[in-house]
Amino acid sequence: MLILRSLARAPRHGYGIARWLEETSQGLLQVEQGSLYPALYRMEDRGWISARWGLTDLKRRAKFYRLTARGRERLEAEEKGWNRMVRAIALILQPQEA
Repeated sequence: MLILRSLARAPRHGYGIARWLEETSQGLLQVEQGSLYPALYRMEDRGWISARWGLTDLKRRAKFYRLTARGRERLEAEEKGWNRMVRAIALILQPQEA
């Protein structure tokens, strides 16, 4: 869900995705390449993202990932599920009246 969210506004290369997640979470989340790239490949296989080679700001060749229409649908479904889970946990953690 977080990778899909990172691509919702603009295409990014793998390092850009990892940096965006780290910066947006104020350093609380750090994504390792060993887990990021396999996830990107799985998402590409499922049609949630597409990839195209391009140049970074530093003129280095990199694969840029873009969210597809199918990926937007998946992101929306994932966010709805996450919000449901957060509500359920919040209800469970509320102090119970005796």
